[in-house]
Amino acid sequence: MFIIITAGLLGIILALALISIRFLVSDHLAKKFYKLFAAADLAVIAVIFGGWYVRSLVPETFISIFGNVATIFLMSQLICGIFVICAVVGRFFYRKFNKPAPFDPARRRMLAYAFLYPIMSLAISLYGNRIEKNSDVMNFFDVPIKNLPPELENFKLAQISDIHLGAYYSLERLEALLTRVADSKPDLLAITGDIFDDTEMNPAAIKLVDSFCDKFRFGIYYIHGNHEHFRGIYQIEQMIKQTKINMLVNRSKNVTSKLYILGVDYPSRAPVTTSSDKAAENRFREARRSYIAGATANLPDDAVKILLAHHPEFIDDGAENNCALTLTGHTHGSQFGIFGVPLFPVFKYTRGIVKIGDSVGYVHCGNGSWFPFRLGCPPEIAYFTLKAQ
Repeated sequence: MFIIITAGLLGIILALALISIRFLVSDHLAKKFYKLFAAADLAVIAVIFGGWYVRSLVPETFISIFGNVATIFLMSQLICGIFVICAVVGRFFYRKFNKPAPFDPARRRMLAYAFLYPIMSLAISLYGNRIEKNSDVMNFFDVPIKNLPPELENFKLAQISDIHLGAYYSLERLEALLTRVADSKPDLLAITGDIFDDTEMNPAAIKLVDSFCDKFRFGIYYIHGNHEHFRGIYQIEQMIKQTKINMLVNRSKNVTSKLYILGVDYPSRAPVTTSSDKAAENRFREARRSYIAGATANLPDDAVKILLAHHPEFIDDGAENNCALTLTGHTHGSQFGIFGVPLFPVFKYTRGIVKIGDSVGYVHCGNGSWFPFRLGCPPEIAYFTLKAQ
C-alpha cells in the first residue's frame, strides 16, 4: 500500500511538472524543459525505489542528504503545478466573463509573471522541509472528567509520538525534545509508538529516554507502534525491561490514587488506511477487542482510565470501555493541513480531538516522519490537564 501510494504521488508530480512547463516558458524552451524535468524526475524516482530495497546497505548520511534534496525538488514541482492549475482556471473564468482585448497569440498560453510561480513554490518547499518539520509546537487541552478525585485535579500529562529515529531524526534532536518536555513540568510523559525506528540507534535511544524518567513525577509510559515491530520488537522489549520506562503491552498500571494508564500493542496486519477489505477489518476489530480486554482486566469500577494506543481507531474502543482519555498517533496528522484540518484524511480519525460521549480521544500529529516535509501540520508536544466536570 505504501509503495502504491508513493508511486501514485510521484506520477502526479511528474505529470504536474510537465503541464506546468507549458504555461511557464515559451514553446521554444518548453521542449528542452520537458526532457530535463522528465529525466531528472525519473532518476530521482529510480533512486527512491532502488534505495527502498537496499535501505540497509545505504548510509544514513546519504539517505538524509538525498531525501531532503529530493523532497525539496519534488515538492517544488507539486506546489508549482497546483499554483499553475489554479492560475489557468482563474484566468479562464476571468477572460470568459471580462472579455479582455486580444493580445499576441504567441504569448496567449503563458501566464503573466510566470517566473514567480517556481520561486514561490521553491520558497514554500524550503519552508516545509527546513523549518516547519523541525519546529515543534506546544498544544494544551483540558480534559473534563466526571467524578474526578480531588487529588487528580490539574494532573497534567504530555504526549509525544511518531519520532521515527533515523535519517531525519537524530538522537540529539530527541534529547532536545525530551528536555523541552521535561522543562514544562508535566506529571507524566506518554510516548505513543514509532520512536525506536532504527536498529543501530535504538539501544542509545532507549538509554536516553530512560535517563529522563526521573524528570517526570510519575515517570514515562510507552507503547509500541507498528515501526517497532519492523525494527526487532523482541530486542526492543528486552532492552526496555532493563530500564525505568513503563512499557505497557495490553495491560494497565496504577499511577496514583484512582488513575490508571492502559496501553495496547499495535495489531499486526492493521489496515494502513480505512480499508474496504471486510476480512482485514474483522481481524483488526477482533485484535483490538482482545488487546483492550487485556488492558482493562481487573480494574476497579471507579478507576480513571487513560488509554495509550498507536492506531487512532482505538479511540472507539476507549470510549466503549469508559476511558476518560485515549491518546493515539500513527497518522502524522497527514503532514499537510490548512487551518488545522488535514488535507489527506485517509484514516477514520486523522488529527486532533475526538469526542465520543464523555470520552475524549486525541490523534497526535507526530514529532518526526519518514517523508521530511510538513505544511500546515507542524510536529507537536500535546499537553492534557485533567479537570473535574
